[in-house]
Amino acid sequence: MNSKTLECKILQDSIVVASAEQISSDLGGEAVILNIKSGTYHGLNEVGARIWDLIKKPRTVKDIKAALLEEYEVEAKQCEHDLIALLEDLFAAGLINVINETAV
Repeated sequence: MNSKTLECKILQDSIVVASAEQISSDLGGEAVILNIKSGTYHGLNEVGARIWDLIKKPRTVKDIKAALLEEYEVEAKQCEHDLIALLEDLFAAGLINVINETAV
């Protein structure tokens, strides 16, 4: 990941993982996350908290999407759109790391 890049393209094969510079807690099925560097709190609803739980270990976007499609009644296209949007927000907030494998 290029540290000069403020934007990151999140793809199906991107690997995402929670940043080490955060502390999170489950609050009755929802999650609250503190960015240690910025001191900013972020809240996630039930589905967001499930995604957060999944990315505590490195996973590809397509694996996260597959898990969500098994657990929730949602159309695949909507699931992917909402998942990417949340991951982009988490990345922008400095809460996740994104790894895009460019070597084939």
